[in-house]
Amino acid sequence: MADSEKSQERSIALRAGFYIFGTHVFAGFVWLLFYVGGHAHK
Repeated sequence: MADSEKSQERSIALRAGFYIFGTHVFAGFVWLLFYVGGHAHK
């Protein structure tokens, strides 16, 4: 029982880390689009 709880905690932490990392990558991409769009020559 204790082993399955440990692995469940690890999988939840891994999933949370993945979502946090993915959100930051997406936010960085959106920021990059705004940055490039704002500096485009018109």
